[in-house]
Amino acid sequence: MNVTAQSTTSAGMAGSPPALARPGVTRLGWVGTGVMGRSMVGRLRDAGFDILLTTRSRSKAEPLLERGCRWADSPAAVAAEADVVFVMVGHPADVRATILGGEGVLAGARPGTILVDHTTSSPGLAEEIEAAAAARGVWSLDAPVSGGDKGAREGTLTVMIGGADAPREALAACWGAVAGNVVACGAAGAGQRTKLVNQIAIAGGMVGMCEALLFAHRAGLDVETTLRAISAGAAGSWSLSHLAPRIVRGDFAPGFMVEHFVKDMRLALDEARRLALPLPGLALVESLSTALLAQGRGRLGTQSLVLALAQLADHPWPPPPIAQVS
Repeated sequence: MNVTAQSTTSAGMAGSPPALARPGVTRLGWVGTGVMGRSMVGRLRDAGFDILLTTRSRSKAEPLLERGCRWADSPAAVAAEADVVFVMVGHPADVRATILGGEGVLAGARPGTILVDHTTSSPGLAEEIEAAAAARGVWSLDAPVSGGDKGAREGTLTVMIGGADAPREALAACWGAVAGNVVACGAAGAGQRTKLVNQIAIAGGMVGMCEALLFAHRAGLDVETTLRAISAGAAGSWSLSHLAPRIVRGDFAPGFMVEHFVKDMRLALDEARRLALPLPGLALVESLSTALLAQGRGRLGTQSLVLALAQLADHPWPPPPIAQVS
């Protein structure tokens, strides 16, 4: 695991640093077991950690409960028994309710608890949470991740962390179970801003990859052969290597859902407006992805951007997934 650090302290926290997390000793809490969250919980459980969890639908957590995780009825109940609480939910409103709400994490957390928000969320909200946590003697890290469902399953995620050094360093054993690259990005909110940079870069690469595949097909090329030709050269990218083959197979299952990517792009556009920074490329991809939402395709993977472009071009390739044909 690669760890990149820059020194950061929390002005609101004082006293002894948190204890190092250890399997069999440190009690972990987890809120949210979606596509990536359930794989991350599974890897932490396999590493030997005791995990108390909650999510909106208990049925989604059953496979993890069968593997030895324990259930709690609310985020506050999770925090009341945990030394470290990880949150991975959908939208900033979910983050606010899960952490700051009446039954949220901070309502149950004891002084010295470490709170880690893995959700891609608002940088300003991350700063607000850090201040509220510090007032209660709780350490807080904003730590969004990148790497998709594959990275979550294989433990190769990148974690972009905003917040103090002490809690980040204390969680080395946890990062080792889920991540291949951990980067300390700065103070509270810096992890979220770095993740938005990541999403801006992905959006531009995604539309280029999808347009290239459509061009290859319309031009009469064998698309699989074309991919082999270009993937090893300057056109190579994560999307071209991992998502383009899914498109060719007609596989639009989500490693990362369109509806979540739209949320991330809108967060980035909001931050860009605050900075008076025009981002026309990102705005284009957000618009095309919003069209997918309108077509009922929000729960497909982000590679389904190619379907919006194909419809725009009135081009009958690739065929949409049967369940999404309206």
